[in-house]
Amino acid sequence: MYQSILVPTDLEHTDKLHKSLETAIHLAQRYDATLYYAAVTPSGPSSVSTSPEQFEEKLKQFAAEQGATHGIKTRSMAIVAHDPAVELDDKLLDAIKETGADLVVLARYMQVLSDGLSRRLYGKVINIHHSFLPSFKGAKPYHQAYERGVKM
Repeated sequence: MYQSILVPTDLEHTDKLHKSLETAIHLAQRYDATLYYAAVTPSGPSSVSTSPEQFEEKLKQFAAEQGATHGIKTRSMAIVAHDPAVELDDKLLDAIKETGADLVVLARYMQVLSDGLSRRLYGKVINIHHSFLPSFKGAKPYHQAYERGVKM
C-alpha cells in the first residue's frame, strides 16, 4: 500500500515526536516501506548544529539508528531554508515530491495546516494532534486548557 513514508523530524525535540515516529515506523514495518526523516534547518548555526552540513550528518545518524533499531529502511533529507518558519510548507511539499512519498505522518507540526497545504496533502497525510482540538486551538493549547480547569 505504501512504498515511501515521510515524517518531518525536529532533531531538537525528538522526545516530543513519539506519536509520529511510532506511527511512521509501524507503517514502514507493515508495508516494508522506506521511511524518510526530513528536517528543515537554517542556513547558519542553530540550536542543533553549527552548520547545515553538521545538521545533515546528525539527521543521517538519527535515521540510521532508527532503521537499525526497528528493522526498517530509512533515509534522511536535510533541507536548508533561509527562514524555516516561513518556508516550511513549501519545503515540506518539495520533500514529498523529491522522495515520492505516498504518505506523510505529522505530529507536533506546531503550525496550523493551511487550507492550500491541506488540499494538496488530501488523502496522503496522517496528522496526529492532541485531544484538545477543536476546543483549544492555536498556540499553547495545554495552557488554555489548564486556565479553563480541564483535568485529564
